[in-house]
Amino acid sequence: MLIRPERPSDVDTIRAVTAAAFAGAPYAAPAVEPDGVPGEATLVTWLRADPAWIPGLSLVAEDYGALVGHVVCTRGDLGGTPALGLGPLSVLPERQGTGVGAALVRAVLTAAAERGEDTVVLLGEPAYYQRFGFVPAADEGVEPPVAEWGPYFQVLRLAPDGPRGSFAYAAPFDRLG
Repeated sequence: MLIRPERPSDVDTIRAVTAAAFAGAPYAAPAVEPDGVPGEATLVTWLRADPAWIPGLSLVAEDYGALVGHVVCTRGDLGGTPALGLGPLSVLPERQGTGVGAALVRAVLTAAAERGEDTVVLLGEPAYYQRFGFVPAADEGVEPPVAEWGPYFQVLRLAPDGPRGSFAYAAPFDRLG
């Protein structure tokens, strides 16, 4: 399996992978376009057109020439300081649980660290993300955009003494409602 930055020719396949990954998931965002795909697939399109998009932090997993997963980090704001929001993370249903997602997360965190980023936040399952070093955001003085997210809102410090305060994702996240 190869993890690499997304290419312009990957855009349609990334949308299909993201739609498949979130189809029927109880936590998926509702469709926001007439095609009925989960909102996460449209979100990636919106993010790509937003100033918060960081091309080197949109990665795909390719296996024998086929895209099987995608992850993205975009610029957010943490108490007036730039920080990253990780997600969506998408893996084709038939490849979930095979290490594709973990490989993508490790690769995007490495790429973020190499860029000198100091903080990454996400909304996700604590049991999954703690293996990468994520901890409850509240433990690090980071407040979620939605208080009810509680322990599902997590943070990873790539540098010591990162910023604290309220986190705001890139503007396209707000369009999901």
